[in-house]
Amino acid sequence: MSQYAPDERVMVSPRYMAGAGDRIADVIGPLIHLFGWNHEHEATTGHVKIDSPDGSLVVDFTPLHPLGRWCTVAHHEPYWEATFSRQSPLEAVAAVTQALPQLLGDARYTERIPITDMSLDQLAELNDWSVEGGVLTSPDLYCRLEYTPDEEIAWQVEHLYYENAPLATFTQDTPEGLVGNFFSHLATPMAVERAFADVPLSTRHEHSALVTPVRGAAIDPHVHHALAQLDRPARRR
Repeated sequence: MSQYAPDERVMVSPRYMAGAGDRIADVIGPLIHLFGWNHEHEATTGHVKIDSPDGSLVVDFTPLHPLGRWCTVAHHEPYWEATFSRQSPLEAVAAVTQALPQLLGDARYTERIPITDMSLDQLAELNDWSVEGGVLTSPDLYCRLEYTPDEEIAWQVEHLYYENAPLATFTQDTPEGLVGNFFSHLATPMAVERAFADVPLSTRHEHSALVTPVRGAAIDPHVHHALAQLDRPARRR
């Protein structure tokens, strides 16, 4: 029996083990409310379609997508597309969508919503991921980002438990800064908050993941989680 109730809030790390979470408002809200992008919402299905003012970018959120690709970002001329599965942490997806207006020259909120200028290799080294032959691999070996510049899908982020459903894919011509934004928010060791019911079953039973309570912590939940990380055995390579 679990020590957590389904609605109890918990801190989870690593992020790629945490599931999507419930912060969809962070993914689509800023585009609508801060930048004024046009949107359509189907209340019965939850489908949301958001268009940039010039029509060159579209963000499509489809929670009932049959293949689990519940968020797609598509750009025209040149065409590129980024897709995110329902297991992809919404913090990482939001790091992509919130930065989209900057691609169109909208400089508002750039200090609050930066696009990283670090390379993927630098981000990997910063977060203790290994780099070999275009493949970045997490410290516990469960997650990887593969770069194949000659393929239509140039970047693909995979998780061991979801082999047939990549966490994210980016086609050629996707600005590498957006890929970096996603990766930096996926690979960081900082924990994310989830309702326990939203934590994937595989994570609950996998010893490489860490789950700590939000309520009842004697100190800030993030600090409590970080200290618990220090007490854990060294991660495997």
